Amino acid sequence: MKNNSRTVWIDYLRGFITLLVVAHHSSLAYTTFASFDKAAYSNSTHPIVDRYRWVGLDIFEDFNDIFFMSLMFLISGIFVIKGLNRGTKLYLKERFYRLFIPFLIGVCILMVIAHYPAFLLAYGKGDLKDYLVDFFTIESWPVGPPWFIWVLFAFNIIITILYPYLKHSITTLSLKINNLKNSPLKVLLVFYSLTWILYLPMMLSFGSGTWKGIGPFDFQVSRILLYFGYFSLGVIIGGIKIEEGLFGDTSELFRKPILWILGCISVYAIVKVIELPLETMISRNILTIFQATLLYRSVWTFSCSLSCLAFLVLFKRLFNHPTDWWQSLSSNAYGIYLIHYIFVLWCQYELLDANIPAFGKFMITFCISFSVSWYITFLFRKLKFVQRYL
Repeated sequence: MKNNSRTVWIDYLRGFITLLVVAHHSSLAYTTFASFDKAAYSNSTHPIVDRYRWVGLDIFEDFNDIFFMSLMFLISGIFVIKGLNRGTKLYLKERFYRLFIPFLIGVCILMVIAHYPAFLLAYGKGDLKDYLVDFFTIESWPVGPPWFIWVLFAFNIIITILYPYLKHSITTLSLKINNLKNSPLKVLLVFYSLTWILYLPMMLSFGSGTWKGIGPFDFQVSRILLYFGYFSLGVIIGGIKIEEGLFGDTSELFRKPILWILGCISVYAIVKVIELPLETMISRNILTIFQATLLYRSVWTFSCSLSCLAFLVLFKRLFNHPTDWWQSLSSNAYGIYLIHYIFVLWCQYELLDANIPAFGKFMITFCISFSVSWYITFLFRKLKFVQRYL
């Protein structure tokens, strides 16, 4: 079903991933692996780290981390061809206002506000001048969640430049991949092969957590090709009408959603279960670090592929009808993504001295950050000039 020329379930899935992003950031202060570097809080696992921890939030955070940004890039690519067909200049102009301007506002204003509690936690004082000097020098201008926005803008520019030369190839690939709509296992193989090829060599070469960039133009090195691959896959899938291809109503991909959900849960469970045995085998010299990493990340990439497909199937089957709540969430999702980090970090900071279990603090942070971000975005989007950007 479509709503105002938009595909309802894809918009709702994008809104849900935004919700997961807020929950993901809300959990990071309370994971058991969290660490805080007072010398440079940008080197911490998260700008605010609490003394209360819970392993359940490790599982939740790790599950999200494996797949949700890959899926967000995939979704972002689906409607690129439709936009380019209206004209490349018009498309790039719209992307500039929709992506690059909000990115600049995010890194120049919103992230400065958001990270102030981390400075207070690190230094125990609140001198604004010292904070700004530290923010732009010692911390090297931390980008925060807007990293996704500038990377997405860069991907759009790359595809726009290449499109005149690759238009025929994209159309051919689009027909081929959309012809797999009656072969779910082949679709899974395509997703898994793409994920493995684009992620494993980069991860083995640069490590899983390395970030590089200039100022706020920061990106995770090991995943940059993976994200571009998923974005390009979205572009290819969107090369023909959604309702006629892989994500159409007649696609066999959506016939047995329970199998996809069970597969998603089962493979992620395997990811967690094999962690300790692999560490043991490394310590006993049964496996080298390279062998163990290759095995673990091969299962990890399979989990990424299955989770992406499972959520696509789930939302296509269950959330394909317009409702006011989902419509509001999807309409305001971009603004929520852009501003939520302010409320996440400030809530986590204010809760540092509270004698509340980790899960309780997580829920308080998430509920406040998500609801306040949603409400503020809703109010701002009533202003006509804001609608161009959000």
